[in-house]
Amino acid sequence: MPYKILIIDDDTELLKMLRKYFELKNYEIITAENGTEGLSKIKLHPDIVLLDVNMPRIDGIEVCRRIRDKVACPILFLTARVEEQDVVNGLSSGGDDYILKPFSLKELDARITAHLKRETRRKSRTECCFQGELSIDYRAKTVQIHEDYLEFTRLEYGIIEFLTMNPGMVFDKDRIYEKVCGFDAEGDSRVITELIRRIRKKFQQYTETEYIETVWGMGYRWIK
Repeated sequence: MPYKILIIDDDTELLKMLRKYFELKNYEIITAENGTEGLSKIKLHPDIVLLDVNMPRIDGIEVCRRIRDKVACPILFLTARVEEQDVVNGLSSGGDDYILKPFSLKELDARITAHLKRETRRKSRTECCFQGELSIDYRAKTVQIHEDYLEFTRLEYGIIEFLTMNPGMVFDKDRIYEKVCGFDAEGDSRVITELIRRIRKKFQQYTETEYIETVWGMGYRWIK
């Protein structure tokens, strides 16, 4: 079954060009000429959304905010805006990537391919993590050391899940806070330091193994 791309843009000529190009690449193309029409076509379950930022009435940022909790697929902004804050606003509204207009069709094609492959890997990822004496069931949201279940708060477990799904990668406190609490959370990323201290203390009650490493001046990572 071909991948389904929803393209939301008020530039009708661009829509025609993108439809022609990607249909030749064997994608199924759905188009919408404004934000309202785009919102109505989310029910068609696209595999990726290409979303113009600068549209009348409902702009791409607002469309993204409205659909982000309803779709898990990647959202890639098409934008002529180059200000850093515009990029930040787009990504913080739930977008996964952006590409500047005018863009190369080959580059856009490569970006789409990369996102779809990443999404396929995410969906096929194992529901459990096993690391020596430690086991994590992502579906049940449980953490075990041997036969013992460890008790973690929602935020503590969220940190463990995020780090274990990205082993060896270093994340600063702001990035961890953003992923665990969300962009719109009210609070201070410095709480991550305390949460990780508590996680380590709970692990130490059952094992001498160190799982979370502090990378000074940079952040934290899960030790592979």
